[in-house]
Amino acid sequence: MTTPPPAVSGVAVPPGGPIRIAVVGLGWAGREIWLPRLAAHPAFEVTALVDPQPAVRDTARDTHAVPFAYADVDDLPVGAADLVVVAVPNHLHAAVAARLLRRGVPVFLEKPVCLSAAEATLLADAERAGGAVLLAGSAARWRADVRALADAAAGLGPIRHVDVAWVRARGVPDAGGWFTRRDLSGGGALVDLGWHLLDTVLPLLGPATRITHAVGSVSADFVNDAAAHAVWRDPAGSVGAAAAPRGDGSVGGSRGDVEDTARGFLLTADGASVAVHACWASHEALDRTTITVHGVAGTATLRCTFGFSPNREPTPVLTRTRDGRTVALPLPTEPIGAEYDRQLDALPDLLAAPASRGAAVAEAHRTIDIIERIYRTARPTEPEREHALAGQRDR
Repeated sequence: MTTPPPAVSGVAVPPGGPIRIAVVGLGWAGREIWLPRLAAHPAFEVTALVDPQPAVRDTARDTHAVPFAYADVDDLPVGAADLVVVAVPNHLHAAVAARLLRRGVPVFLEKPVCLSAAEATLLADAERAGGAVLLAGSAARWRADVRALADAAAGLGPIRHVDVAWVRARGVPDAGGWFTRRDLSGGGALVDLGWHLLDTVLPLLGPATRITHAVGSVSADFVNDAAAHAVWRDPAGSVGAAAAPRGDGSVGGSRGDVEDTARGFLLTADGASVAVHACWASHEALDRTTITVHGVAGTATLRCTFGFSPNREPTPVLTRTRDGRTVALPLPTEPIGAEYDRQLDALPDLLAAPASRGAAVAEAHRTIDIIERIYRTARPTEPEREHALAGQRDR
């Protein structure tokens, strides 16, 4: 599936002219999400591409009329870009971003920002050493319906509990590629979908909220089931290691060793709790994201579908329940993927704001700490020998 065309932004060009952008990594996210939007946005000018695969690199360069393209991030000349968008495979995120930050190059890093607390520390050190800012590319909190949920939650008094789930019907990404290899991805559905879910929920609890306990469970009944694959993604472009050292080939044909389903339960120092459910594949009919905020003065529930899957809830629905009465709250209509355009709209101000320095890496450190703790407590289940979706109609 090709993502919908980017929306036309009303953001003015910065006073000094467009921000010069280099895109590092032309897998699915770099090629389908970021590059078209950056090329169409008036605040940015894509001046360079980096990817080790010549055919991928040349096609993207010709399609978007980018003047320069390189095989390795170290080939990118100093001063060639004002900001580098890093969208390489997960295991390269921290290393590539740190190399750029230490050179004094600002970085916009696709999620997951890091795969361990040690990588978060590496990024923090690199940001300080180079004096350049690190920005994070997790877009879920920029959705209009998520913002409306946050507004509704603000009127519910103290929050006691949040239920958050992203459950796909069929959505194991790039099976046989790096997404399903733990050594390259850092994990399965919890790292992939769970990062978005935590990035949405943690701001609802407040920036100073401390997570004191995190436990969970994982399972892998669907990860190697061909019927569970995300057929709406183009696997060909996201398998290669986009900014790996030269000579590092693409990954393919291996059996997945990550979880397709993860459930976590969190407790805060204030006594609130969070239940997290991230699932790449299931027996559900539609891909669905559900967030319910339970407050002293009522509850608010958002039903929608994060991401680009076409097998989705037809329209987002936000409701509030008080004293036994449930009412629908208004939501603006927005195209699929608008949250990515909205995040790009905010990038120029974030890039220029002194308060941005250290903020993204601090949030990433909290998020990966929760993920690591869930993984440490989880005991993987043994999948059944027969495929979980055997005989079911592919979607």
